[in-house]
Amino acid sequence: MLTVALPKGRIAKDTLTIFEQIFGQEFKFDDRKLILETPNFKFLLVRNQDVATYVYHQAADIGVVGLDTLEEQGLDVIRLLDLRHGVCKVSIGMKKGEKIDYSKPDLKVATKMVNITKKYFHDKAVAVEIIKLYGSIELAPLVGLADMIVDIVETGATMKQNGLEVVEDIMESSTYLIANKNSFFEKKSEILDIYEKINKVRSE
Repeated sequence: MLTVALPKGRIAKDTLTIFEQIFGQEFKFDDRKLILETPNFKFLLVRNQDVATYVYHQAADIGVVGLDTLEEQGLDVIRLLDLRHGVCKVSIGMKKGEKIDYSKPDLKVATKMVNITKKYFHDKAVAVEIIKLYGSIELAPLVGLADMIVDIVETGATMKQNGLEVVEDIMESSTYLIANKNSFFEKKSEILDIYEKINKVRSE
C-alpha cells in the first residue's frame, strides 16, 4: 500500500481526478475526514506547506506539492514528475510605475517566501532586508513597510487591484509528484507504476 499526502483544496481534487481516470473508481474523502483508505492507497489530506514534511519523514511515501513550496523548504525528497497543474509564478511586485533601484543601499522586501527571496537577491549580489509576513503581503509597499514584495502570481489580478505590478519573475511553479527516498527503494515498483500511469494520463 502507498500512502499519498495531498494538499487540501484544488490540488487534492485534481490529483484524485487523475487517480479516478487511472483506476476507474471513485476516490472521495468523507466530510471533514483527513484519511481516505482504499485497497491500494491511503490518502492523507494535509496543509500545502506540510506535504513535503510528511513525505520527507516517511509518514507518506509520495505526495503532490507546488515547486515553490519545495524550493522554499529545501527538504531532500525525490521530484518524480512535473504534473503541470496549478501553474503560477513567484514574482516581485512594486507600486505601479516603480522599478527596482539596485543601487539603493537598504532595499526592503516583504514576503512569505524567505528562502527563495534570499537566494534570488544573493545570486544577484544585492543586499536586502527581508520582512517575513504571513498574509496580505500587497499592503507592505502601500504603507511603506517594504519597497517590494515577493509573492505567488497566477493572473496578477490581486496585485493590480492593490495598485501593484509585477516587475520581475523569479521562477515558474507548478505541482510536482514527489517521493520519500527510502520509500522509493522499498516500494520502487509500486511508485514507478503509479508514476508511469500518472505520466500517461498527464500527457494524453
